[in-house]
Amino acid sequence: MMADIVQVESAKRRQDRGAPRLSALRRLAAVWLPSIVFCVCLLGLWEALARATASPLVPNVSEVLGEVRRLVIGGFALRQIGITLGRILAGFSVAFVISLVVGIAAARSVTFRRFCDPAIILGLTVPGLVWALLCVIWFGVGLTTPIVAIALGIGPVMVLHVLQGMKAVDSEIVEMAHVFRLSTRDKLIHIWIPSLTPHLIGGARVGLSLGWKVIVLVELFGLSNGVGYQLNSEFSSQNVAGVLAWTIVFWAVMVVIEYGVLQSLERASSKWRRVSDL
Repeated sequence: MMADIVQVESAKRRQDRGAPRLSALRRLAAVWLPSIVFCVCLLGLWEALARATASPLVPNVSEVLGEVRRLVIGGFALRQIGITLGRILAGFSVAFVISLVVGIAAARSVTFRRFCDPAIILGLTVPGLVWALLCVIWFGVGLTTPIVAIALGIGPVMVLHVLQGMKAVDSEIVEMAHVFRLSTRDKLIHIWIPSLTPHLIGGARVGLSLGWKVIVLVELFGLSNGVGYQLNSEFSSQNVAGVLAWTIVFWAVMVVIEYGVLQSLERASSKWRRVSDL
């Protein structure tokens, strides 16, 4: 009898130790399985399309993966992506700082908001192609061209995210800060920035994606290296597999930034929020 009880208790302890592992596996499956299924479906659809058309303009999956392998082996793709990513981050940093200052000021002053409205609307309506062409004409070949083009292309969107974040700040907290006569610095650090963080992360996500579209055009028209230049080279030689390979490699880098950086920051900044399980 005692032996049976001991065996039951041992089985329960093993089950309790295995429960966290199963829970972790379920969480990983919930996070990654839908994305993996999507990628598998996309590859299957593309392979079916390539076989149905039997055209050199629609390369099959093995040809594209062969081009990806060629670019990655030796580090050539990483060097070019590093150049492009550095330009994107430089332009994004300039746009981030300017949009933060302008957005907070516009949210605090109705007059300044009305003054900025035409510029924001103009920035939202002008295509990135126009900014790329103008910056190449104005600044020529150099680091200034991609930085200014990206800042002009993504700045208005990020200003809108800051404005929305400022509107979401609890009015009671703002009134309490006014009653206790908090300085502008204290309001910025303890009220505005924490409330703006989710909106800033959302703006960063949109800004980086728009920055990628702008930098490709800038590198295509006015620069001699980077992913955009390489895409143009592959296009000139009618290498569709090469074009897709460069796109996939840079997409993989952006996926790492999204899941490894932006979503981690988003989770860390929203730990205090209560999430419903319903």
